[in-house]
Amino acid sequence: MPQSLARVLIHTVFSTKHREPVFTDIPMRMDLHAYLGGCAKTLDCLPIQIGGVADHVHLLTTLPRTLCIADFVKEVKRVSTGWLQERGGLFSAFHWQAGYGCFSVSESLVPTVAAYIENQEKHHRTLTFQDEYRELLRRHGQSWDEAYVWD
Repeated sequence: MPQSLARVLIHTVFSTKHREPVFTDIPMRMDLHAYLGGCAKTLDCLPIQIGGVADHVHLLTTLPRTLCIADFVKEVKRVSTGWLQERGGLFSAFHWQAGYGCFSVSESLVPTVAAYIENQEKHHRTLTFQDEYRELLRRHGQSWDEAYVWD
């Protein structure tokens, strides 16, 4: 076959350093989500749904066949950190957590995952980021050590 084609969908999740709730201002949070979508586009990753709450973000994107997950997350975090720090004030020393979660998504589940990301405010009225993340890990058959997941 002379042509290489791929459609890989990923759900990426990462938190602010120490899960600090810095995105409490809704317009700022919306700007961040739009900026993260722009970062994804720059990397040839189609942003399908981006959302989150005060202490973390979710990105549902495609992943091109020429980019590995680690490079995608590293670049999105690097560029968005700089963008946030340029805002000064509360964000002048901003950092994302060191780690992240990235999960494959079936094409048939894109609407479900997109709705889940869109409804983050509702989910987090009763659920912490840590509990949400543990549940995502469980659903995807991923084992983890609590001593190394949180920073």
